[in-house]
Amino acid sequence: MRTARLRTVHPVLWAGWAALAAGAVLCVIGWYGISGERFAERQLPYLASCTVPGAALIIASAVLLTHGRNALAAARVEELYGLLVAAESADADESGQAVTEPVAVSGELLMVPGGTLWHRADCPLVAGKTDALPVDSRVLARGELDPCPICEPAASDDRSSEAGG
Repeated sequence: MRTARLRTVHPVLWAGWAALAAGAVLCVIGWYGISGERFAERQLPYLASCTVPGAALIIASAVLLTHGRNALAAARVEELYGLLVAAESADADESGQAVTEPVAVSGELLMVPGGTLWHRADCPLVAGKTDALPVDSRVLARGELDPCPICEPAASDDRSSEAGG
């Protein structure tokens, strides 16, 4: 399954490879011309007409190849995203509705010493960690910790630390 964007990337890659080949040929011709001349004033024409343009083509080819590969990778990601969305809509069609379950629902909040986030107790990032501690409401009030982006706890969920002090 190829998209139109995948087809438009290839000319950029081909142009990059062609510029690289032309630059390498020009550099070799310039080197060969310079190596055959004894005096510097006779070497300058080869340097100006072959070596410098050859080096410029090599640099241009590096830019084209990098851009082409980035565009190709972006096109592949878009294609995979389209497949994922199509698969999700097919699953939703089979069941009649899309079911999204929350990652964590616990009201108890935990933190890991030295960490920068606070989590629900059943968050996969702290599940099974023996060094996880209950979050103190003073730590939350000072804003020292950020909420976990995975379990998305709210400060009002902390029932255990409010009751425990």
